[in-house]
Amino acid sequence: MIPSSYPSPQDMARLSARMLLEIKAVHFNADEPFTLASGLPSPTYIDCRKLISYPRIRSTLMDFLTVTAMRNAGFEAFDNIAGGETAGIPFAALVAERMALPMTYVRKKPKGYGRNARIEGAMSEGERVLLVEDMTTDGGSKLSFVNAIRETGATCAHTAVIFYYDIFPETEKTLGDHGVALHYLCTWWDVLAEARAQGAFDTATLDGVESFLNDPRAWQAARR
Repeated sequence: MIPSSYPSPQDMARLSARMLLEIKAVHFNADEPFTLASGLPSPTYIDCRKLISYPRIRSTLMDFLTVTAMRNAGFEAFDNIAGGETAGIPFAALVAERMALPMTYVRKKPKGYGRNARIEGAMSEGERVLLVEDMTTDGGSKLSFVNAIRETGATCAHTAVIFYYDIFPETEKTLGDHGVALHYLCTWWDVLAEARAQGAFDTATLDGVESFLNDPRAWQAARR
């Protein structure tokens, strides 16, 4: 079923944040920061992969993501839904099912044997592709996937994610400069607001997280 009528973006952001907190996909620790893939420290960590194990939450968020993409980009804007390896694959499949569209996925790099493909599934020249991922930080990994899609002759002008960090101001410009619009459900600011409303973490932890969100580069530089 293709969803068409859902809450406002603000309500979807609040509910999405609540669901991420409910399944404990959100981790805050300012005293013992996490190490990100970049090697930099962070008092925040989010694991969107956990969503696949919670059917009711998973289904609701995929309805939200589908209607967000359609509201923002158009109800007939896409011909193919592509997931980025690996976290984006299950979410792309669920969105494709809702939109009644073909689903493909994009490898991070060619297989190295056989067809040496980066695109798995059927993607044709001229198709309008929506790239679906679990989250984005600075948008860099999305561009690699977008370039692989465009190499097939298809177009990719939109990416949809469940979670967007929204703390690095260059992210949307980086994507926009490559002709890609970003659509998302919630950000760290939404999660922080909901965590405060729920009292999900102690005040000192939440204040430490807010300090990081306001100036992440300075926070990280002080802890290298």
